[in-house]
Amino acid sequence: MVTLVVATTCDPASINPAKALLAMPGWQPGPTLEGGIRSFKNGGSLRLLEQEKFIIEEDDLDLRWEAATGETVVEVIFLSRHAAVSNRPALTIHPIGVPHLKDGDVLPQGGKPGWAAPPCPRMGPWLLLLKKIAESHNLLPEFEITLEATHHGPVTTKPTMFIEIGSTEDYWGRQDAARVVAQLVWEGLGLGEGAATGTWSSATEKKKVLLGIGGGHYVPRHMDIIMKDGTWVGHLISGYSLPMEDPGQLKEKTTTDSIGGTWKQAIKVAFDATKAAFPGGEILAHLDHKSFKGWQKNAITDFLGQQGIKVGKPADFH
Repeated sequence: MVTLVVATTCDPASINPAKALLAMPGWQPGPTLEGGIRSFKNGGSLRLLEQEKFIIEEDDLDLRWEAATGETVVEVIFLSRHAAVSNRPALTIHPIGVPHLKDGDVLPQGGKPGWAAPPCPRMGPWLLLLKKIAESHNLLPEFEITLEATHHGPVTTKPTMFIEIGSTEDYWGRQDAARVVAQLVWEGLGLGEGAATGTWSSATEKKKVLLGIGGGHYVPRHMDIIMKDGTWVGHLISGYSLPMEDPGQLKEKTTTDSIGGTWKQAIKVAFDATKAAFPGGEILAHLDHKSFKGWQKNAITDFLGQQGIKVGKPADFH
């Protein structure tokens, strides 16, 4: 039962946190995977993979590790850069997938059409821990601490998250940010002085899991709840991953079935992946209502009802 941490040498925002993590005690060389992917082992439960391709280009690393070693992978954590037009320095966490794409669509950043990896249950608790560690390293308020919506690859099968340093070349190489990310992984996995953070159990008292639907890439309405209540976080499907064909003048007569686009597929794939990541959890869809037009909100709400997916208000996540 091992955690895979994956880094690439072609990205300073990836390899620098990996080097900072490898500077922690207890590491030993591990086997080399096909394709020249080096590995390092720490104790019985932590493995770090170092690849030379871009981070989204190596699919199925979890299954490849299992096949090569016989060890069972329980989660995958990718270290990467974050790019944004705002150029704002940021430390971000997000789930991965392209659930809205269909066969034949261009895959701009890896993955496969209609796929989403199970979201790593640690995301919500680690976001709060990341803020605490960043503050202790004096990176606040310079760096924004935020979740991002579900996007890009590579393909994985096990619960997965990305941890990223952004948003420009000036910040990708920041050693203080790299140390924060390394400390997040170390402490979050319980390798420091305290217990692990964000370990999901079906026996946990707080069983509600937020499935975010709608809003922009930085999911501000969902973030409000997560930062305030420390809730469990599943997939976060932004508006751009919910393609809905405008019914035009027929808005009043439209039904869920008559609105084209892959929005229903995206919701269903995201829900199923979230449910798989949180066995025994209560998945509640949280809608960014202001981001939708009336006909969109009605169609989404109707579809959620048809699928038996409960809708949660902010107070439901306390």
